[in-house]
Amino acid sequence: MRFDIVTLFPELFDAHLKHGVTRRAFESGLVQVQLWPLRDFADDAYRRVDDRPYGGGPGMVMLAEPLQLALAAVRAQRSDAATVPVVHFSPSGRRLDQAMVNDFASGGGAVLLCGRYEGVDQRLIDQHVTHEISLGDFVLSGGELPALALLDAVARLMPGVLSAPSHQQDSFSDGLLEGPQYSRPEALDTPSGTLAVPAVLLSGHHAEVARWRRQQSLALTARRRPDLIDAARAVGRLDSEDERFLKALGL
Repeated sequence: MRFDIVTLFPELFDAHLKHGVTRRAFESGLVQVQLWPLRDFADDAYRRVDDRPYGGGPGMVMLAEPLQLALAAVRAQRSDAATVPVVHFSPSGRRLDQAMVNDFASGGGAVLLCGRYEGVDQRLIDQHVTHEISLGDFVLSGGELPALALLDAVARLMPGVLSAPSHQQDSFSDGLLEGPQYSRPEALDTPSGTLAVPAVLLSGHHAEVARWRRQQSLALTARRRPDLIDAARAVGRLDSEDERFLKALGL
């Protein structure tokens, strides 16, 4: 798959593509990334890509024409130009979730537009953008961080990036939050006393460990994201044992 990224700051992507476990996806070519510096498509001596908004107001707006030229250059290089998703990162977009990440991970990639300033000329969005995506109910300085988040989430699902079961046990993989994890030492000295690893995890009884982990996941999700419990019920992801456990917790 291929991601083409139109950005004012291509240098922000370099470290992510070369470091960490997800670099395996980029080095192997499973996920190809092409960066398109937006100022290369400005048509004046100042390489201007923004201007004041019509109607007045603070800040600057990204111009449609350089973005159109960048998109045309991207599409000229892609065999799937007619169908490739064009993503704009915006607070008004759909919130990024694991289901959306899975969709991108099973597709051919996308064109990612990284906006800046007060936003992008709406005419460009209306004509070219197929997906608007938000990371949550807060505002960032630009679309580069959301683009990196999407790249990371997709790359870690690629074959050979993680050990086989790892992402299958992540939060949201089954609609719930992942429960707590523990490692060495078995007893940890802290200012408030010695804290031990839960005994069940040391038992070697795989069925009991799996049951404990499921219950921890259910309890954590019910406390912090009850909406996910409701969603799991709606699609039949909770069995009778799950329901008995939640009932015993009063949840």
